Parts: sequence; C-alpha cells; structure tokens
Amino acid sequence: MRSIWRDFSVSTGVAGFVAVLVGFTSSAAIVFSAAQALGASEAQMVSWMWALGLGMGVTSLGLSLWYRQPVLTAWSTPGAAVLAVSQGVSLPEATGAFIVCALLIMLAGYSGWFERLMSKIPLALASALLAGVLARFALDAVGAVAHAPVLVLAMTLSYLLGRRWWPRWSVPLVLLVGMGVAALQGQLHLSSVAWTWAVPVWVSPTWSWAAMVSVALPLFVVTMASQNLPGVASQRASGYDIPISPVVGATGLASLVLAPFGGYALNLAAITAAICMGKEAHTDPSRRYTASVAAGLLYI
Repeated sequence: MRSIWRDFSVSTGVAGFVAVLVGFTSSAAIVFSAAQALGASEAQMVSWMWALGLGMGVTSLGLSLWYRQPVLTAWSTPGAAVLAVSQGVSLPEATGAFIVCALLIMLAGYSGWFERLMSKIPLALASALLAGVLARFALDAVGAVAHAPVLVLAMTLSYLLGRRWWPRWSVPLVLLVGMGVAALQGQLHLSSVAWTWAVPVWVSPTWSWAAMVSVALPLFVVTMASQNLPGVASQRASGYDIPISPVVGATGLASLVLAPFGGYALNLAAITAAICMGKEAHTDPSRRYTASVAAGLLYI
C-alpha cells in the first residue's frame, strides 16, 4: 500500500481546506437557526458544532484512508432547514428523533437497499441531479451582485483569470481576493472572535410520537434524498466506485453516537466532495483521497 505522505501534495491540502471552508460557511447559519428553534442554549449550540465537526472529521478521515478514495461527509443542510421550522418540539424530544433518524440511516445503509436503489439510477440522471444542486449556488452568486457588487465582481474576475493561468489554484485565489476586498471594506471583524475550546453538552433523549412524525421521518427522508443521493452522484460523476452501503451506514453510526451532543444527521457530501474529487485537487485521481483526508483533519 502506498504511503499517504507520498500521495499528499500542496494542491490536495488546499482542496481539503477549501472544502472545509465552504462546508462551514455555506450553511452554518441554518444549523444555528435549527438549534435555536429547538430551544438550545449558547453552550448547547457550541456542542452542536463540536459534534458535527468531529463527526464529519472522523468519518471523512477514516473512510478516505480505509478505501483510499475521496470520501467526504457533511451535516444535513436540508435536515437543519427542517429542524429550523419545527414547532412544539423540545430539545430532548428532538434528540430522541435524532437517534431514530440515525438508526434509519444505518438500516438504509447496512441493509443495502439504498445502494440497490442507486444502481437503478442512470449515471446521466445522477449527474443531472448533481448539476441541479450546483446550479443553485451559481444563481445565488449572480443574485449577490446587487448586494455586494465590488466583492462578487472582484472574486469572479479572479476566478476567470485563475482558471486561465493557474487552474489548480483558482479557488484559493478567489478566497484570498474575497478576504482582501472584505478587509478593505471593513467587513472582517476578527478582533471580536473569542478563541476557546468547545465543550460537549449531553442532552438526555425523550421519546414522543409527535417528534417521530414531525422530526425523525422528515429528517431521514431529506437527508437520504437531498444529501446522500447527490453525494453518490458526485462520486460517480468523478469516476469513483466507492462502496455505498458501508459508507452510508457509517454516517448513520456516527450520527447515533453524536446525537445526544447535537450531531443531528451526517451524510455524504456533494458540493464539498466535488472540490476534493476534481482535477484541481490533483491530476492523478488515485491521489485525490488525500484532499478528503486533509479535510477530515481540519474538520476535527
């Protein structure tokens, strides 16, 4: 077996960093809204981010090293949206629903029925599904011109120039330009950040049929359909044949362990996984798994 140190490169490390940055910044606000809707305190919200970050990190790191292929996991963004609009459900009841959802994900994965379903979906349709997910981000970028024209146009120009002259470094270039413009406009407030260790907070689960129907089942359905399905499509579109059943089952197991601390649902990543699976991460597809390894370490 080849050494991971020989496979690792600066480009895969940068790809992993960008994937983590996109993973946190694209939907962390939705996770905070979900925790607030369930009545979580500030300490419990910190625990949610601790559990989700640790869960994504351990699963991404472990699965990528085990299969020597890029496997990146993420929290369920549509699942957080479901939680954010839930009403009349307490945090202990929601925690019980998280555990039930995790058990359902494990059942779907380890039983093999989700993989059998995916085998019947043509690659072209799976690729179109991934394109549909990515299209929303592109359209949101266009819409953001009205609110932050200098920032968006500067980042767009840097991306176009980067793709032309330094394709492997185009995304980090966009990040640097964006941070530079934001700093010049006074939009970065790093001095207000308090650097302290996160502390996990245990929430004892309680069980109610209302929470099962309004939280557990919707959370399971949207996680499988809106997250794991595009996640598998991203892998296939990039030419990777990663075993679906054990990987999905592992995300359910991690969710089960971390549910009492706020790890409501983990799943395969699609958007961020594409960053680690693309040729910009590395020209050699067999070495791109080190990008998701780097992402896993950074998530932790």
